Amino acid sequence: MKLLTKKLVQDLLATTDKTCLSLYMPTHRSHPDNLQDPIRFKNLLKKMEDSLLKKYSKDETNSFIEPLEELIQNPEIWNQNLEGLAVFSAGDWLQVVNLQIPVEELAIVADSFHTKPLRKYLQSSDRFHILGLDRHEMKLFEGNRFSISEIDISEIIPTTIEEALGSELTEKHTTVASYGGTGGESSNMHHGHGGKKDEVDVDTERFFRFASEHVEEYYSKPIGLPLILAALPEHHHTFRKVSKNSHLLKEGIQINPSAISTDKLATMTWELMEPVYLKKLNDLADLFGQAKANGKGSTVIKEVALAATEGRIETLLVEEDKIIAIRITNLVTGNTQNKDLDNPIVDDLLDDMGELVIKMGGEVMVLPADKMPSDTGLAAIYRY
Repeated sequence: MKLLTKKLVQDLLATTDKTCLSLYMPTHRSHPDNLQDPIRFKNLLKKMEDSLLKKYSKDETNSFIEPLEELIQNPEIWNQNLEGLAVFSAGDWLQVVNLQIPVEELAIVADSFHTKPLRKYLQSSDRFHILGLDRHEMKLFEGNRFSISEIDISEIIPTTIEEALGSELTEKHTTVASYGGTGGESSNMHHGHGGKKDEVDVDTERFFRFASEHVEEYYSKPIGLPLILAALPEHHHTFRKVSKNSHLLKEGIQINPSAISTDKLATMTWELMEPVYLKKLNDLADLFGQAKANGKGSTVIKEVALAATEGRIETLLVEEDKIIAIRITNLVTGNTQNKDLDNPIVDDLLDDMGELVIKMGGEVMVLPADKMPSDTGLAAIYRY
């Protein structure tokens, strides 16, 4: 079971097997709702089987389906769900992916993997990271407008102040003596490196600098998502003083994330992110409008298909849930032909187009239907 990464999508796009099985379905995190997930999975396999039988014999079809059928009896698949599940199979290669987004049910057999739902998440404008921080530990979350999930960063980054600073932790070198006080209370005297509060402040600043540098190196720079700080109000100033992360948003969440539920944190974060997200979508629509007015943009399927094959598309906007059963029949002319999606060599045109644009060095952005600047399911901005 893997989480979604750009590397995984690249591996899927590089597959050259002639028969690729792609399955998507929404899943449930907890019992008893998750009991229905294996049944839904089995029903989708039946659709794949029907599609395969149009091209292959019964025995050949069984050889494609059997590896996926074995997953039905695997409790690890159904007891560790997030919001969705994707399964890819071709030859001896089988990959099961946990998704942090809900997806529509889809079972496609084609000559390439169907990756648009994955790219929808990787290329969407609503994704973000949340850094939950206090004096003692840090947590990192990834989310979108639907939900957030904590990322296990412990194998890459030490997450507690003790692990991060080690022998440099000032408090370990402080000698504390206890003396009796009035009313049976005791007071502490500190020797060595200044007062207790000064030492805590020094350690906090060191830990925050460590957190900022490592999150930037391993997550912000490689992935490029906005970073939102969730911490107590007094910790925001200290963190921003030491952080050089250009992805850090000016606005943050003024609360210790450990004091609220994940659902509450998701709600508070999206209230902060939504204006940023909507601005990005409006900017993309405006950019396309300007390009089209200058003769460098189109929403006509055949025109865009030709531009894609010629490597002329700089940015392709595609509608997130639209499926177009059209196949590009000629990579030189961009000619297309209407086909039946049940045909085992036919995938979604928008998926194929997105893959082609990426291979040609262009960018693909997946947008909600109400934010698309066209009703054809796509809009292309040309390089020339």
